[in-house]
Amino acid sequence: MANYWHEDIECMPLEDMRRLQTEKLKKQVQHVWDNVPYYRAKMEEKGVTPDDIQSVDDLHKLPFLSKADLRDAYPYGLLAVPLTDCVRIQSTSGTTGKRVVAFYTQHDVDLWEDCTARAIVAAGGTADDVVQVAYGYGLFTGGAGLHGGSHKVGCLTLPMSSGNTERQIQFMCDLGSTILCCTPSYAAYIGETLHEMGLTPDDIKLKAGIFGAEPWTEEMRRSIEASLGIKAFDIYGLTETSGPGVAFECGEQTGMHINEDHFIPEIIDPDTGEVLPEGSVGELVFTAIDKEAFPLLRYRTRDLCKLTRGKCSCGRTLIKMCKPMGRSDDMLIIRGVNVFPSQIETVLIEQGYSPNYLIEVDRKNNSDTLDISVEMTAEQFSDKMKDVQDKERALASAIKTMLGISPKVHLVSPKSITRSEGKAVRVIDRRKLHD
Repeated sequence: MANYWHEDIECMPLEDMRRLQTEKLKKQVQHVWDNVPYYRAKMEEKGVTPDDIQSVDDLHKLPFLSKADLRDAYPYGLLAVPLTDCVRIQSTSGTTGKRVVAFYTQHDVDLWEDCTARAIVAAGGTADDVVQVAYGYGLFTGGAGLHGGSHKVGCLTLPMSSGNTERQIQFMCDLGSTILCCTPSYAAYIGETLHEMGLTPDDIKLKAGIFGAEPWTEEMRRSIEASLGIKAFDIYGLTETSGPGVAFECGEQTGMHINEDHFIPEIIDPDTGEVLPEGSVGELVFTAIDKEAFPLLRYRTRDLCKLTRGKCSCGRTLIKMCKPMGRSDDMLIIRGVNVFPSQIETVLIEQGYSPNYLIEVDRKNNSDTLDISVEMTAEQFSDKMKDVQDKERALASAIKTMLGISPKVHLVSPKSITRSEGKAVRVIDRRKLHD
């Protein structure tokens, strides 16, 4: 029996959802027109007024917003309510340029926490669960978002934040945590540490994990599920659209249901901006239709994915987005070939290596170089140089088959690549330093 947080919304017939979206969209466009001069100027430049938006079918008439707009309008240029109405700010975890600062009214916080409550319930959470939140707290949205959702559901909430992994495991054992919320790379590290401490999944009560904030592959999911003895659920969100909970996975694990009563998704051609038909791969765009303080319209996420509206065994009618295949701005072009880190990760896990790796791209003598350092598991670690070289050649060959270009593979000893307790750093592109 599927569990729902808002069954009437999550299982709403499509025609009713479109009516609800239309009503909210018209109000939101007027709200932005009246209160956000920055976006109003973009609409005027495109020759669009609120009267032109009569239904969700007119969404394509509105101008896009991009990360560059958020930087240009920093800090208050996209704020749609008086600052005195705001109760919170959150910010991106990005390290380059100006950070994105998002504002929230109490209504916005409630809406966001309802979205994460849906995710927890979809993962099997009830008021009887103990939710261990090991996402970072502070400005990053991960900790605050899942913490609020856990409270809404009535779970016992452990606000652990990330780090101090042995203590995480001790609390897990002592307090009987049943749901773990953190980044997938940190979940993998917790699983690794659990086994190093001489424990097995039988020693803990975890049944589910809700993991997001960074790309991860199906192979990594299965690896985490095995090491922690859980079912691993994906969650998606961006600080710009509130945080985690924009979309969440159900027990079917075939994509994430988007909370369409709050966020209207589109898929566009990243080069032309043209809206693509359902099922096409392109860039994901979101319109937040009932956020008060920071209501972004047609925000370009840079995430590449596709949307599908098939029948789901969980009973939800909300459209699904697939796991992002990468970001259009994370894609590396190496020797003219498009490369996504997730492709490399897929090969590593298929070949039995750990998901701890570092991709380094450089340019030497006008030619791109691709070096991939990969940690061996304790069983694979060998002092015999020839064994290591054979393994490196075999792995380089498998990666070349996937990408079409030859990398240099370096197998390194266990634990030698720095672990991340938040978002994992997987790529260093040194070409940018020379250009």
